[in-house]
Amino acid sequence: MGCLRWTSEDYAGITLITFQDSTMLDTLAIEQLGRELGDLAAGLKTPKLVLDFRHVKGLSSQMLGILLTLHKKVESLKGRMVLCGLRPDLMKVFVLTGLDKLFRFYPDDAAGLAAFGVRVG
Repeated sequence: MGCLRWTSEDYAGITLITFQDSTMLDTLAIEQLGRELGDLAAGLKTPKLVLDFRHVKGLSSQMLGILLTLHKKVESLKGRMVLCGLRPDLMKVFVLTGLDKLFRFYPDDAAGLAAFGVRVG
């Protein structure tokens, strides 16, 4: 079983999660990632997450399910989650599945953080 690499940084109470792998396809690794992200969100009083996909070139439908589950968890905790850095071909997946209506998207991490009122740079 592989694991998906990601980093987490705090910016004034906003958690920036940057995925490091170019593909998110391995079933077991995605399950583990889902548990890790769920635990991270549960450990925050009011989770405010920016998920940065700038390195990701491909993801599975299972990963979309993980994002949906995480979104529900974050909302249940009265938090908010945004996505950033998606390549055009990945953005098409969100459009085709209708998930573009559920998530908020930003071009990069700075814009994602700015959506929460945090300025970087």
